[in-house]
Amino acid sequence: MTVKYKTIMQQAKETLVIEKSKFIGFVLPVESVEEAEVFIAEIRASHRDATHNVPVYVLGERFEVQKYSDDGEPSGTAGVPILQMLIKEGLTNIAVVVTRYFGGIKLGTGGLVRAYTGTAKEAVKAAGIAEVKDMDVMCMEIQYTYHGKVENLAAKGGFTIRRTEFTDKVTLEVICDPSYSGQLEKEMMEITSGTVKITGRSVEEEKVPVSD
Repeated sequence: MTVKYKTIMQQAKETLVIEKSKFIGFVLPVESVEEAEVFIAEIRASHRDATHNVPVYVLGERFEVQKYSDDGEPSGTAGVPILQMLIKEGLTNIAVVVTRYFGGIKLGTGGLVRAYTGTAKEAVKAAGIAEVKDMDVMCMEIQYTYHGKVENLAAKGGFTIRRTEFTDKVTLEVICDPSYSGQLEKEMMEITSGTVKITGRSVEEEKVPVSD
């Protein structure tokens, strides 16, 4: 299965205190420039008393859209290293803001780079890494008699039952890796004695968590 790109699972926030300065990393998975800009504006508004709010975002499967700012920190010590870290990790469709409340001790160029990238990394870690893949979605109808068998098959892995509807029959919406679709259909035919009806197929992007 081909991974289209990597991003983060969810919004997250992490705080680090480095040489008395407080660094707060905020991350959000985004699908558009507008969504990223709104997120950045919200963080800036809620932390307008901060010394710096360093924004970065990357969009596109090939990192086509990139934007960053040092927001008053020495050039190249904040926004650029965060952006480089995200691209090195292969992460896109992500917006980051690292907020700093100055604690009175200067960190120096190297210290700033480490502080900003370290804070962003911790926030990304808290959000969880995800791979975005094209997955096959199948809608199918089965008789009540076979519902338990299908659930047992799903419990073994390979596919997920995303939706179940009970009427005069059981309607299922299942999602699986495209490489497993043929095998799944074969297994469904076997456990339902050939009575399963495939009523629809589609391909959808799906976020799949990456385990550590």
